[in-house]
Amino acid sequence: MSSIISPARSSARSLLASHAPLLHVGGCSCSPQSTNTSSLPHSHYTLPNLTQARISDSRSLSTSFSPRLRPLARSPSRAPTSTRIRPDHTSRRNFIVNTTDIHYADTAFNFDKRDELGMRGLLPPVQETMAQQVLRCMTQLRGKKTSLGKYVYLSQLRNTNVRLFYACLLSHTEECLPLIYTPVVGEACQRFSEIYRRPEGLTISLEDKGNVAAVVDNWPVPAGSPRIAVVTDGSRILGLGDLGWGGLGIAIGKLSLYIAAAGIHPRATIPIVLDMGTNTQKYLDDPLYLGLRRKRPVTSEEFYSFTDEVMSALHAKFPNLIIQFEDFSTDNAFGTLDRYKNQYPHFNDDIQGTGCVILGGFARAARMSSEASGRPLHDQRILFFGAGSAGVGVAKQLLAFFRIQGLSEEEARDRIWLVDSKGLVTKDRGDKLPAHKVYFAREDNQGNQYKALIDVVEYVKPTALIGLSTVPDTFDETVLRKMADLNKSPIVFPLSNPSSLSECSFEQAVKYTNGKVIFAAGSPFPDAEWEGKTLKPGQGNNLYVFPGIGLAGSLCKVSRITDEMITEAALALADALNDEEKAQNLVYPSLKRVREVSRDVATRVIMKANEQKVSRDGGYTASMPEDELREWVQGEMWSPNYDTYTA
Repeated sequence: MSSIISPARSSARSLLASHAPLLHVGGCSCSPQSTNTSSLPHSHYTLPNLTQARISDSRSLSTSFSPRLRPLARSPSRAPTSTRIRPDHTSRRNFIVNTTDIHYADTAFNFDKRDELGMRGLLPPVQETMAQQVLRCMTQLRGKKTSLGKYVYLSQLRNTNVRLFYACLLSHTEECLPLIYTPVVGEACQRFSEIYRRPEGLTISLEDKGNVAAVVDNWPVPAGSPRIAVVTDGSRILGLGDLGWGGLGIAIGKLSLYIAAAGIHPRATIPIVLDMGTNTQKYLDDPLYLGLRRKRPVTSEEFYSFTDEVMSALHAKFPNLIIQFEDFSTDNAFGTLDRYKNQYPHFNDDIQGTGCVILGGFARAARMSSEASGRPLHDQRILFFGAGSAGVGVAKQLLAFFRIQGLSEEEARDRIWLVDSKGLVTKDRGDKLPAHKVYFAREDNQGNQYKALIDVVEYVKPTALIGLSTVPDTFDETVLRKMADLNKSPIVFPLSNPSSLSECSFEQAVKYTNGKVIFAAGSPFPDAEWEGKTLKPGQGNNLYVFPGIGLAGSLCKVSRITDEMITEAALALADALNDEEKAQNLVYPSLKRVREVSRDVATRVIMKANEQKVSRDGGYTASMPEDELREWVQGEMWSPNYDTYTA
């Protein structure tokens, strides 16, 4: 095993060189022997701020997440040395077609650059704009027959022309987003070994225990560069269960959203899967499965001794790294969040990110509901269907809504009810409650137990019904009609992902509430027609908040991410709707404005970090007024444009 994870490079480079035509670095075929890191400008390897990693650096092209493969550096003054790619040692053009340059701008290169690189004749005799390239890509994408085929196409594009990939995503956000993340990423993760094409991400397996630092050291950038990591153990991917190593797809997808929505530089991200095995037998029996063929650790001691080593190694190598935990099993999701809360700058998207985006959406929905009913904001009654890590995480975040309205913590807690698979969560139900449910367990039920959801709705009389159960179609006609009977504008948020596991569709919610519903889902749904009007659904997508939180943390180098910073992100989201969106009674801003929303969220979170003195940027951001800070944040966001040599 030591030969696999050894930091020594000579044998690895020899191995890579022997397969040079088949290897890809930065989305292109290239020769590892030609790597010369000393010829790169300093800013290519250290990113003290995102400005240095702007798009103007024409050689900041390594978007591959492949461990061991170093970014290709080709000094113009030195001839390449690979005999595999250039057998006659003289034909520069044979080499050029395999460099990052050809895949970087492709048909957008101007003719001066083509002449400089010896590329005239190797490209079609026209120069295209990026807009023309985007048109071609979208035409090809739409020609794919299946959603998974479209996912694979976009993944290949990301690995061959990263800027063009993000140009497609940003110009066609509503079309591409479901293809690179929910719902399609769920199927991609289920079949991740089957659709595998090239190394991506960092895999740290349980067999690496004791040598994790050496594995982290193999990541192909020097200390200080990565700013955001998404870490999963694949144990609870979306609502699909234990997908083992295939969970890496969720980390890759999440970081694509960081790059698109918050302008994090592609080279400043690390998708990480902690492969501790899988308890899903079909993967253990699958000859194509690429993860460890073993069951998961039985004891928490084995789990945490491994994650302790991982966290220590990551932050020893990358001291300012922001870590987002993603799709851990419920107990371990809460456990890792609490265990490392005061040690490292990290957050859990399932618990805090989901809670944050729902708090922002609920704050907007509650205002709309109160305006319709005349009910005070503090009189909202929230019923959660689903009491796992996400459900309880959201419930805890929504306490902040009531606290802002002037209620005490106890009064705020009394406005929230939980329902799990056994019914209303009460302290006298007769079963042993998991620790994370105890806080919200009811004591005012007078000994009565309510198992069916409709019975709980009739008992609680909620103004808002929030689903995080991953049990489809549970908000049925009976439940929705009862919500409409109880409220002039019922709030219904079926938040389970993917859409196949949603508690109800937008069409059902509109139909069975007679068009009165205030709706947001976890996955996208089509518009619905009601009495001649086109109604638009809200989507409580974590994309509205986690990119801004991560961007803020990385820009001001926070020592930790506090609960107050998460709440501030939610309030910034609630304030982000423009007048047109408010006029349409939308709960969330348009996803077309997601970069603008991320900028505003990041600005507010940085201000809160400075207020709480957890920023480590030497007071730089604390000295700026809000408008100036917002402008500075905007300037630090990477954009997928080509350089001047395409003009």
